Amino acid sequence: MTRFSQKDLLSQEDQRRISEAILAAEANTAGEIVCVLARASSNYMTYATARSALLALIAPWILIALTNLSVREIFLAQIVLFVVLFLILSESSLGRILVPHRARRAEAHRAAMEQFMIRGMARKKNRAGVLIFVSLAEHYARIVADDGIASKVDQSVWQDAIDTLLSCAGEGEIAEGFVIAVEKCGHVLAEHFPPEPGGEDQLPDRIYLI
Repeated sequence: MTRFSQKDLLSQEDQRRISEAILAAEANTAGEIVCVLARASSNYMTYATARSALLALIAPWILIALTNLSVREIFLAQIVLFVVLFLILSESSLGRILVPHRARRAEAHRAAMEQFMIRGMARKKNRAGVLIFVSLAEHYARIVADDGIASKVDQSVWQDAIDTLLSCAGEGEIAEGFVIAVEKCGHVLAEHFPPEPGGEDQLPDRIYLI
């Protein structure tokens, strides 16, 4: 599995490079590209709460079988156990690690689609917007294309850009990965949506850090 570095996400210079790559790519197309880099796609509070509650419910049966604690003491121990477990699972990386892989990918996919809507990608009249999304905690990357370009290009066409992005990110070169992915996406957009006379840049040429 590709591992991402979670040190400094991106420096100001890295962000500038990505913005310049977006500007250069969009100069050759009527499409638009937006990049989003997330530390994590979810805080997974629901999973932390459920696991803490389950273990806290099981604990009294163990205490009854193995100790002579009173009902009051067992009840207090149950509360303390729930609070401690919840704090550990919600505030540390352990809680995220314990979430099933499928669930983490589902959360990352949900976050990518949410960012697509939040960043105004669907407001493009020609529906040729492309979102490049990476979530570090889930080791996840996805390119979300709006209907205009999706109807012309199969999702597999973006895989080369995703593979390059994952490879670079795994080596700690997150910015380089985004720059290359932007260039590759720009070539695809230029092929199907060449520049339009009088066309205007409707979305910010930047990477969002969330």
